Amino acid sequence: MQQNTYMLKTAEVKRVWHLVDAKDRILGQVATEIAMKLNGRNKREYTPHIDAGDFVVVVNAALVAVTGKKETNKIYYTHSNIPGGFRQRSLTELRRDKPEEIIIKAVNNMLPKNKLRALRLKRLKVYPTAEHPHVSQFEKSKQPER
Repeated sequence: MQQNTYMLKTAEVKRVWHLVDAKDRILGQVATEIAMKLNGRNKREYTPHIDAGDFVVVVNAALVAVTGKKETNKIYYTHSNIPGGFRQRSLTELRRDKPEEIIIKAVNNMLPKNKLRALRLKRLKVYPTAEHPHVSQFEKSKQPER
């Protein structure tokens, strides 16, 4: 009996929306869970060269937890490629100004460094509070057709 390996085709991809609450959860653990869903690694029909991942909505990004002294010692570096364009910000400053960037940067570094990375990051929606504009799939199915 011969078994064939199933390779997913782009037209067969079915995307689902996931809601992740980051409140009081460790940053690395949340980012790992999100990266797996964006990659499609949680699906049975995972194919490495096909972008079969799902949409992920993250709420309460401002309340994500870190361990140890990372709150004060962790530094995020950026450079604008012009002289004097080097900037550094601590996790505390980033949490105060742009709390959603903390999760985006963590997930970005966990995704594979290839051409699919930007496409996967577009499906990540991060919100600093519990309110977001996305309607759940359950509520969509209960709405009348127009």
